[in-house]
Amino acid sequence: QVQLVESGGGLAQAGGSLRLSCAASGRTFSTYAMGWFRQAPGKEREFVAAISRDGGTTYYVDSVKGRFTISRDNTENTMYLQMNSLKPEDTAVYRCAARTTGTSSSGRVYLAKYEYTYWGQGTQVTVSS
Repeated sequence: QVQLVESGGGLAQAGGSLRLSCAASGRTFSTYAMGWFRQAPGKEREFVAAISRDGGTTYYVDSVKGRFTISRDNTENTMYLQMNSLKPEDTAVYRCAARTTGTSSSGRVYLAKYEYTYWGQGTQVTVSS
């Protein structure tokens, strides 16, 4: 079992930047594929970005491509989401997620909520116009 704790959320102006972190407990972080999801008030939780267990593959929802960068440091058991050129529509609670992945799928990413086993509590990101 892994516990995930997000940090780095807050208030930013449109055009600004924030960096989210997702710290994982345990010694098997490198065996987990990871992802970021977000949920705005009154909306469904949506996929934002994903990264493979080996960090070699990433994937983004179209609305954040070119603005957000997902990365991970397996030596620090931490995943990151660098968010640049923020827009008011990026306002949401951001949650990180993890799932165990075998070595044969080390380069695979997962995009659907149901594919993830572990979830953090979330961090609020608010972007003002």
